[in-house]
Amino acid sequence: MTDVDILAKERRARMAAERLLELKQVELADANRKLSAHALSLTDEIVEQREEAEALKEEKSQVLDELETANTALVIAERRLWDSVETIEDGFAVFDADEIMIAANSAFLLPFDGIEAVGPGIAYADMLHLAAEEGIVDIGDRARADWVRDMLGRWRGDSIAPSVVRLWNGVSIKLVDRRARDGDTVSLALNITDTIRNEERLKDARHRAEAANRAKSAFLANMSHEIRTPMNGVVGMADLLAETELDEEQRLFVDTIKSSGEALLVLINDVLDYSKIEAEKLTLHPDPFDLERAIHEILMLLRPSAQGKDIDLLVDFDMFLPTNYIGDAGRIRQVLTNLIGNAIKFTTDGHVLVRVVGLPMEDGAAQRVHITIEDTGIGIPPEMVGHIFGEFNQVEDERNRKFEGTGLGLAITRRLVELMGGEIWVDSEVGNGSSFGFHLTLPVAETEEPPLQPAPGWIDRALVVDGQAVNRQIVEKQLAMQKLDVLARRTGAEALAAAPKAGDIVLADSQLPDMTGEELAAALRKAGFAGPILMFSGIVGQGKSDADDCTRVLQKPLRRRELFAEIARLESGAPVQTVTPTMTTAQEASDASPVAAEDRAMRILAAEDNKTNRLVFGKLVKALDIELTFATNGREAVEAFRGQQPDLIFMDISMPEVDGKEATRQIRSIEADQGLAHTTIVALTAHAMDGDDKGILAAGLDHYLTKPLKKNAIFARIAEEVPPGCRAVFPEELTPTGT
Repeated sequence: MTDVDILAKERRARMAAERLLELKQVELADANRKLSAHALSLTDEIVEQREEAEALKEEKSQVLDELETANTALVIAERRLWDSVETIEDGFAVFDADEIMIAANSAFLLPFDGIEAVGPGIAYADMLHLAAEEGIVDIGDRARADWVRDMLGRWRGDSIAPSVVRLWNGVSIKLVDRRARDGDTVSLALNITDTIRNEERLKDARHRAEAANRAKSAFLANMSHEIRTPMNGVVGMADLLAETELDEEQRLFVDTIKSSGEALLVLINDVLDYSKIEAEKLTLHPDPFDLERAIHEILMLLRPSAQGKDIDLLVDFDMFLPTNYIGDAGRIRQVLTNLIGNAIKFTTDGHVLVRVVGLPMEDGAAQRVHITIEDTGIGIPPEMVGHIFGEFNQVEDERNRKFEGTGLGLAITRRLVELMGGEIWVDSEVGNGSSFGFHLTLPVAETEEPPLQPAPGWIDRALVVDGQAVNRQIVEKQLAMQKLDVLARRTGAEALAAAPKAGDIVLADSQLPDMTGEELAAALRKAGFAGPILMFSGIVGQGKSDADDCTRVLQKPLRRRELFAEIARLESGAPVQTVTPTMTTAQEASDASPVAAEDRAMRILAAEDNKTNRLVFGKLVKALDIELTFATNGREAVEAFRGQQPDLIFMDISMPEVDGKEATRQIRSIEADQGLAHTTIVALTAHAMDGDDKGILAAGLDHYLTKPLKKNAIFARIAEEVPPGCRAVFPEELTPTGT
């Protein structure tokens, strides 16, 4: 190989080495770049890790601070809680699921003072054993083991019932325990010593109050009896004296005595009723009764109060409303009497209207009956409307009182309505009258009422003449039920202008604005009208002497059935004798069964120890054809019964030696032993407290009348009991007018 070749070879090798060096330098530069980039990345990562570490360090420090704060707050809260629990006078303790005491306040541990074993860590069973063995709990005559067993059974039951234990020192503790959701049990030991003592004091006070109430009731009953007994003589003698020949001044004196006595009796009844209501001793006695008849009878009894005034007493009883219901008829009558009596009392002219409507309830088995008493009286100022139902309240003040009364009537009425499940209200306008209303829900009595009598077929039209628009409307509604065409007129002149003819009947009020009913009847007859005329009169006993002018005089307000019956009896152009129909059950019974004259008088026995009452009773019945025997006590009454065999006995209840109840029992025993017929015995008593009637009737008496005795009540009862074979008891001029 030449030197040139060798040099060329070396040159090529050198050039290759240079290229390789350049390549390595490029790779080294690239590696350096990658290494620099990685170093930079590591540097950034280290910085981030350091920052995160610093943040975690700060967060840890904050958490530690917050945890320390929370622990401090927890300690404070726990201390405060237990400080609060410690201040509670009642015991508080917590037991875990294994019945081990976890904590308890001082009040819970106080009964175990001095016993070191009782505290957190003691088992509940061990605590019970210590309480029994150390005499901490008064277990009486029971064995300790039995008491502990019963207390553990209570503690371990599904629900822990409260229990009362008595400690050795007389303190009463009520244990109230509750299970927690985690199995722990919280126990409260409540000191109820004062509560028990208060209950005992209240019980003692209640017994004393009940004794005082019984004493008050007995006092009221005795006072009622003692007052009513002489009042029987006062009112009875005033009634009898009023029937004698008196001059005007003497009649004024007698009427004053009678009205004052009756006013005193009203006061007595109000006080007795209010006392019974306040003592919650007033009970209801529901029985079937006729509401429409009751309203009419009340109006008949109150009519004398309205006769000195220009007042019409009216009844608007819903045509389609049942009349027979089940309720306490006596209390409903009392409510109606108070409200109607007040309306008459405060009305000088116009009318007093009783309106009855109803709404069926429970498929017709009961009716919500609404009764309103409307008057045209003085009215009530708006500011006094809410005042009148209060006790001892009246619309007038004590300085200008014009009307007498206790102010208890409406208070008693409201309480009675509420007691019967109803509600009472009033609407009034000064000078224009008042409207008192109440509603009661009453079961309908299951009695089938007879159908209303139809009008005779010959009647074409009825001419109604009345100065009161409301009365015309009532009569129109009633006649519409008989499918009669009605022509209503206000005055007699308008009636004459209507020119009634054959086929017409005339129904006219006795007092028209321009003439009397009698004058209208005479004018109609003079004009040639020969048809029937029915005259309505608000004056008891008013009749017409000339039978040619008037067919019948009917007492207002007249029940629709009685009006329909009167119309059904009418004959075309045939006037008959004037009559005044009565409305009482007693009279209807008397009229239905007239007694023919026979050979003996009705025998009546009256047992009464009070001389004045015997005198009053004898005078009341002196005009009757009866054989009257008196007994001055119960023993004499029994002996008189054995010898006389009376048809009727009036029996006083409070009598010496043998009282009326015992005398009745002996008479009933004699009847049973000898097979005698039942003799009606009527109680005459001055006792009027609620419940007296039940005790009296339970002794075997049949009826109950309170003193002072009313002639009408006595006559009505006698009329009911007249036996066959006796002479007529009542003279023609005397007829019972009901109770």
